[in-house]
Amino acid sequence: MQENCGVFGIFTSSYNTDVASQAYLALFALQHRGQESCGIAVCSDGLMQYHSDLGLVPEVFSRETLDKLGRGNMAVGHVRYSPMDQKSRSNAQPLVVRHIKGSMAIAHNGSITNANSLREKLQMEGAVFHTSNDSEIIISIITKKRIQTKTIEDAIDMAMHEIEGAYSLVIMSPSKLIAARDPYGFRPLCMGSLNGGIVFASESCALDSIGADFIRDIEPGEIVVADKDGTRSIKTHCGKKSGMCVFEYIYFARPDSVIEGSCVHNARQRAGSFLALEHPVQADVVFGVPDSGLDAALGYSRQSGIPYGVGFIKNRYIGRTFIQPTQEERDRAVRIKLNTIESTIKNKRVVLIDDSIVRGTTMRRIVKLVRETGAKEVHLRISSPPFINPCYFGTDIDSRENLIACKMSITEIREYLGADSLGYLSIDHVPKIAENAKCGFCDGCFTGKYPVPEPAIIPKSKYDQKIGESN
Repeated sequence: MQENCGVFGIFTSSYNTDVASQAYLALFALQHRGQESCGIAVCSDGLMQYHSDLGLVPEVFSRETLDKLGRGNMAVGHVRYSPMDQKSRSNAQPLVVRHIKGSMAIAHNGSITNANSLREKLQMEGAVFHTSNDSEIIISIITKKRIQTKTIEDAIDMAMHEIEGAYSLVIMSPSKLIAARDPYGFRPLCMGSLNGGIVFASESCALDSIGADFIRDIEPGEIVVADKDGTRSIKTHCGKKSGMCVFEYIYFARPDSVIEGSCVHNARQRAGSFLALEHPVQADVVFGVPDSGLDAALGYSRQSGIPYGVGFIKNRYIGRTFIQPTQEERDRAVRIKLNTIESTIKNKRVVLIDDSIVRGTTMRRIVKLVRETGAKEVHLRISSPPFINPCYFGTDIDSRENLIACKMSITEIREYLGADSLGYLSIDHVPKIAENAKCGFCDGCFTGKYPVPEPAIIPKSKYDQKIGESN
């Protein structure tokens, strides 16, 4: 149950602020983090209105839809990607609930590793679930704690003792906007200011899109509360060794974002430079697979002295193939997503840079496309190590049986892909790409060493299988 998403929240002092439009612009900037569904919830003096649906941000929200949400002093927004078996309108966020002490909206990025046991426990206590995502479990636990506590932040603090795994949260109550990050800081979350108000976002690029000033990253384990009295921090859960997902720098985050003090654009260039040092080759041109391979290709070119070129033109009206839920959809997306530039490739020895190889089928198609365009040689360089383990904390990296590096040697992978040579970034260089980053890293998908114990394999929920499958 892995999902990668983007979250946003804004708090202002005026109940007549167009916070819905601010959330809309921020979600546009975070669209790369999720393209299945999106939603916005607006609070005006304690009253919440919300809208969410399947689709991209401009498809779900028109000017009329935003106007219907009304003006207010707070808003929470969310963009979502999920595996195929969770693709439904009911799973769109933010989730909004109404309980005896008021309303609450939640936007969540990450994956809860003890979700199934928590869900079963809550169900045995009479809880009813309407979705299959982790976020409803989180909001159920917080609601339960809220009945026992004086404040919403106390309830969140108590809930964090029970929730395990990755979560970056933005939570809206009738009078407060709260950001919370899991104790290991698996997923990014930052804070900014805008016209005297406070904003929270998965990435700093969302702050830039609305003209907000970056303040700082939310610390792992930290809870930050914004209300009419200002902001305050709760650090009950802080102090553990952080484990930011290093794949945020390699692939997932937008290049113009700064995460934990390190620019993503620069990190990818450094990865390319390390690749050139580790895997030099005689070639005529270097180019990357759009988009996350471009910066690494530039770094490889500068380090190696091989000219940088533009080998692909990307159709900007199709999403990222890695986060299409099925392989069939990924293959279809590649066919209409990329086209080659013949003058860059024909009769050239090319160095082709990409961020990763997961299953191998997409890369095989790309290499074939380059060869069909007339490349004399294709030398493939990957700005991450081979994936040999799944991710349990929010990136849809498949189970071991579907990872190509678990089934083939480097030589066999090269032959399968049709490349003349293949070089991966070494694991030793991975923590060095995010220069001056103020955090530790999780590289479990490359090493098998996670900041927390690897979760047990949990059987499929009985509500997600046919009656005959349970026999």
